Amino acid sequence: MKADWIQDFKENTLYRIDESTRMIQIAFTKVDDQQLWQRPNGSSNSLGNQVLHLCGNMTQYVISSLGEQEDNRNRDAEFDATDGYSKEVLIEKLLTTVADVKDTIQNATEEQLLKKRDVQGFHFSGMGCVIHAVEHYSYHTGQIAFWVKELINQPLGFYDGFDLNENNP
Repeated sequence: MKADWIQDFKENTLYRIDESTRMIQIAFTKVDDQQLWQRPNGSSNSLGNQVLHLCGNMTQYVISSLGEQEDNRNRDAEFDATDGYSKEVLIEKLLTTVADVKDTIQNATEEQLLKKRDVQGFHFSGMGCVIHAVEHYSYHTGQIAFWVKELINQPLGFYDGFDLNENNP
């Protein structure tokens, strides 16, 4: 019975990761490389910073922590960058990180999911690390969507073709 809830946990977290990835890819098709590094204000981050930050956070929480790999994150560099990556390079970096994250989650054992560990000064189980990474990814996906909508003044069409008014039976 335990394997069923573990597999369900993995499937649902992987689905949420895929949803955020899909939305970021759509949003990035709407902007050019100049807009990629534009900041809304001095207290906010560019789209490029957001992707670098997401890659760093998911690597630290899932690949390094859950996957029991060395943690080499330089968090400040994620926010200090002002250029240096094209849209294509950032998306490829995101897709590579996401593939590694998904592989780590899919291959995690029950022991790894339940083991407690310290990350960024917090004490989480492996499941807690995955939940954090998924929630954090979703949070920043929303920020990316908002900033792209502000830049282009158009809807992003994340759910074009879906009937979101359909009720449950």
